[in-house]
Amino acid sequence: MKLTDFDFDLPDELIATRPAKPRSSARLLVSNGDGLHDGHVFDLPQWLRPGDRLVLNNTKVIPARLSGVRRRRSAQGLVEARIEVTLLEPRADGAWSALVKPLRKLADGEDVVFSDQLSATCEGRSEGQAALRFNLTGDDFDAALAQVGAMPLPPYIAAKRGADAQDKDDYQTVWAKTPGAVAAPTASLHFDMPLLQALAARGVDMTYVTLHVGAGTFLPVKVEDVTTHKMHAEWGEVSAEAAAEIAATKAAGGRVIPVGTTALRLIETAAAQTGAIGPWQGDTDIFIYPGFTFRVSDALMTNFHLPKSTLMMLVSALVGQERIRTIYAHAVQQRYRFFSYGDASLLVP
Repeated sequence: MKLTDFDFDLPDELIATRPAKPRSSARLLVSNGDGLHDGHVFDLPQWLRPGDRLVLNNTKVIPARLSGVRRRRSAQGLVEARIEVTLLEPRADGAWSALVKPLRKLADGEDVVFSDQLSATCEGRSEGQAALRFNLTGDDFDAALAQVGAMPLPPYIAAKRGADAQDKDDYQTVWAKTPGAVAAPTASLHFDMPLLQALAARGVDMTYVTLHVGAGTFLPVKVEDVTTHKMHAEWGEVSAEAAAEIAATKAAGGRVIPVGTTALRLIETAAAQTGAIGPWQGDTDIFIYPGFTFRVSDALMTNFHLPKSTLMMLVSALVGQERIRTIYAHAVQQRYRFFSYGDASLLVP
């Protein structure tokens, strides 16, 4: 299975840099046994049945991009350097793993000042990352970070424009609850309160799980034989209540439909050992590519993904490589908007 098997041509102008407004007005491409259907996300209830269950990721994106100043005393006096930081994940010892640019200008033991309230000390560097210990913790840290941090937009958006205040709303789901992600579960960004109410009226159930999406989701696949790719790990939890709800839907003959690849990867991880969904918590590095056996997911709502990405491999595993080529060719031809702020698809094998 070659990396080139998951490539396609995408015109640059189809990469969305802002989301649709309102959220549910984004377009929706439905692929099912009857073919391909063009619509909008607000049409989603008509494509679902009473008794179906959507699985939603309630992770909350933190404003993980920080700009600060490192101050160092030298023979010439106080020397300052601008330091850009992207937080990656909290470590077990209370520090944060972070990308630092330029890393060469920050030595172990030096401080970076981000505001009058927030600063961090470098406690070590390795493999292009630094361990940063902040002067604040808990709610105080969250409040200071909200003041000075920017949303960590994906590289393909950040290359076109910087993050701004609007992104603090746009790049967060309406049900975001548990802070820890540095990338959004983007298929969920299409949901607003009117759509949630319409789904409930249709008899569609909802279950919330947590998977903290990491920056590794944007890492390119660098091996030609994709089966040898090593996935990044992300922390997730399926509670006992969530597992019971999903199991009940399966037992009643309803469909379990994760919204986003993050929710799908998590519930498939939780079912990997026994073949049935159960409570689960920990780091998952599950890699889903063609040949994978899905134990829980009956369909998937997801955005349109990058060429040669692990997410292209995941959707190919769900509906088949030839089918995905047809879906993506249609999406390009019909000018769907791609990637994190783009349009959505509902993939029913």
